[in-house]
Amino acid sequence: MTDFLLRALELAERGRGTTAPNPVVGAVIVAGDEVLGEGWHEQAGGPHAEVAALEAAGERARGATLYVSLEPCAYEGRTPPCVDAVIRAGIGRVVAAAGDPNPRTDGKGFERLREAGVDVELADGDLASRARRQNEAWRTWITLGRPFVTYKAAITLDGRVKVPGSRWVTGEGSRRRVHELRAAVDAVAVGMGTVRADDPLLTARDVGARRQPRRLAFGDGPLPEDSELELVSGPLEEELARLAEEGVQSLLLEGGPTLASSFLAAGLVDKLLLFVAPRLAGSGPHFLGDFDGPLQLRFTDVEHLGADVVLTAYIREP
Repeated sequence: MTDFLLRALELAERGRGTTAPNPVVGAVIVAGDEVLGEGWHEQAGGPHAEVAALEAAGERARGATLYVSLEPCAYEGRTPPCVDAVIRAGIGRVVAAAGDPNPRTDGKGFERLREAGVDVELADGDLASRARRQNEAWRTWITLGRPFVTYKAAITLDGRVKVPGSRWVTGEGSRRRVHELRAAVDAVAVGMGTVRADDPLLTARDVGARRQPRRLAFGDGPLPEDSELELVSGPLEEELARLAEEGVQSLLLEGGPTLASSFLAAGLVDKLLLFVAPRLAGSGPHFLGDFDGPLQLRFTDVEHLGADVVLTAYIREP
């Protein structure tokens, strides 16, 4: 079971960047140990993963098992409900890596399948967590009505965000990764302190970005006359709700300690990405200001990028 679900997650990634506002989804149809058909959601408005896999399997799908990265949808959108296609094809068993949190579905996909006599199984443990994280931005956007917020900081071992006499804290590999992150999110933001100190562009450069993220500055302003950033001045919760209504599912915070602490205090940070350089600054601002703690984190990944270490931790898992 695990191998086929992992394959479904792998297939889902092929739709990354082209399915918005929909999630990425992959599907595999199997009889015994033979793969009969595979599919993934390629673009919004196009066939969903289950339908693509069923078309590849054809009549052989009858009585087979469908492994899918997300619970089949049970509502009419731009395409018909996937559960209808699964039932018509005669699939005997559905194994899903994660449930669909969409309030329009709310478990109805599994319910409809069971009512039609299809066996249903939902993964748990690390595999389920991985599947939920695959669509972490969409899951937060669809359930909480705000973007999924990641706070990124480049820091020294003593927690400073600046090194005296040096332009950069981390190495070239870490800096490139930040541009990749910008290319993958809907919006990037800093605070007015960072705008005044650095006048950042916040663009994704030299990574083949398909599009540029929206570039935001939180605070009262004013922005420099030649700034291309959008000023965001209202209460954080209201502004995030507005951004979500405008289709922003993911937000990367690159601001300093004031902005980070404000988001943390409001309970609006979901994930931390800390790029840690093997350096001691000895002085300078820390990456976080004061906020009411403590906060329990769940570390999910430790990665080496050159001499740097990248730590991934969740405050709120999707």
